[in-house]
Formats: sequence, structure tokens, C-alpha cells
Amino acid sequence: MSVKAQFTGKVVSDKMMKTVVVAVERQERHPVYGKSQKKTSTFLAHNEDDTAKVGDTVTIAESRPLSRRKRWVVTGVVLKAQTV
Repeated sequence: MSVKAQFTGKVVSDKMMKTVVVAVERQERHPVYGKSQKKTSTFLAHNEDDTAKVGDTVTIAESRPLSRRKRWVVTGVVLKAQTV
């Protein structure tokens, strides 16, 4: 059995029921010029208990396909967003 992929990212939207959009940021070097640049990927992740809200830092893990675009599950909230 293979190891499931895990990422840490920030929740950018929680408007869907039981689903959050997580933005994962990474740094890559430009192939020609060598300058490092930030790239962002967004993933739809299943959030069963609605524990993750906008601004929270969460960990997501790979899972079976849950819908057309949803293939990730929120495994835990690392850091809660500060509320005013």
C-alpha cells in the first residue's frame, strides 16, 4: 500500500457544505533564470464536521474521489484564524 500525500495550506473559502477550498503554496525555481517564485495550487477538501473556517491553516490528505473535483480530506486544523 502506498503512502498518501499530505499538504498543509490555508483555507480560502468555506461557502460549500462540508467542503473547503485550500490553497497550498510552494516555491519553485525558474528553469531558465533561476529566480525562485511562489506558486499556489488550490484543492477542494472534504470537511465533514465544518471545523475549518476561512483563514485557518489545515492539513489535508489524499483520499478516494468524493465528487468530480474533490479528492482530499481535511485531517486537522493546525492554526485557527484570529477573529476580531
